[in-house]
Amino acid sequence: MTTKFPKRFVTKKELKSLFGVPYSLAHIARLEAAGKFPKRVVLGPNRVAYVAEEIEAYIEQLIAQRDTA
Repeated sequence: MTTKFPKRFVTKKELKSLFGVPYSLAHIARLEAAGKFPKRVVLGPNRVAYVAEEIEAYIEQLIAQRDTA
């Protein structure tokens, strides 16, 4: 298995500030539960994050869907 590093985590707040994801936290939870948003990574009992590369891929997928519609 080949892994390229560094991978980085982003918090829920950083989804909006770094990536411009305009969804509320409740909407992100709904999308994630429906399998339509990248899954979170549990870092500790009260801490979760998302893999930045997966968020980037999600955004690229939305753009590709728009371009093919």
